[in-house]
Amino acid sequence: MHFPGKFSEQLLADQLDRISVSFLVDELVVRRGGVAGNIAFALGVLGQAPVLIGAVGPDFADYRKLLDDLGVDTSGVHTFDDVHTARFTCTTDDDMRQIASFYTGAMARSREIELAPIAERVGGFDLVLIGASDPDAMVRHTDECREKGYPFLADPSQQLARMEGPEVRRLIEGAKYLVTNDYEYELLLKKTGWTAEEVASKVDTRITTYGEKGAVIVERDGTETRVDVVPPTELVDPTGVGDAWRAGFLTALGGGLSLERSAQLGALIATWVLESDGPQEWAWDRAAALTRLRDTYGDAAADEIQAVLPA
Repeated sequence: MHFPGKFSEQLLADQLDRISVSFLVDELVVRRGGVAGNIAFALGVLGQAPVLIGAVGPDFADYRKLLDDLGVDTSGVHTFDDVHTARFTCTTDDDMRQIASFYTGAMARSREIELAPIAERVGGFDLVLIGASDPDAMVRHTDECREKGYPFLADPSQQLARMEGPEVRRLIEGAKYLVTNDYEYELLLKKTGWTAEEVASKVDTRITTYGEKGAVIVERDGTETRVDVVPPTELVDPTGVGDAWRAGFLTALGGGLSLERSAQLGALIATWVLESDGPQEWAWDRAAALTRLRDTYGDAAADEIQAVLPA
């Protein structure tokens, strides 16, 4: 929502303990989102068939149909009739200041989900991405991946702020991939008490994104690769950019491409989302994708990446 004014002019510093205020907004936009939903959506657009696992309320029906139509397997999504699907609501004023609320809803029930029956039904997992969700669910699913031998990508994201060191260490140790942004990585080091070298010994590959400065890939043997961003034509909305990066990365990785090429496709999809108003409002264009890949990374990169791109 948008408030055509300034929050600072409506809030009285000496009355904050008695605050009771309503803002008349002039715009309301409802977008589909969520970490797993955004990643699954982008993977579907890119021609993949991911298995989405999570907890939702009965209000998820339209969203489920959209994902089903894209080829996403939503049979691992558990519906709880007594709560709504998790929801984020935000009002922004003319100074770009925000007042927001996050309703966890059904997300808190994801801790009740067991991965093994889903893995058995779909014929096993190539890779399990454990993203930001209910903290207990994240720990449970990570432990289960280690116990069952499912390769997993640790992506703790914004939940790092509310989890303590022992929990964070459980989310990371044994991961095939660890993906964070630069701020999250520094927070991870502080919370775990590990050095960068110790983190490297706990995971096979660490990937750290640096916004407009690109991403750095560090492999267990110390090999480091830097990948630039695909320059955006305009900056519209950063919501979901990280999710888009992960979808592009996983698409290329699943197609057998190198870590560098996978990160390059991730960068392209991230930029496409950055240029769109909302995390799922972008559209696929193969010709435009190849042009931008060639312009940014060269002919060799575009030629290799095109093998995993949908028509």
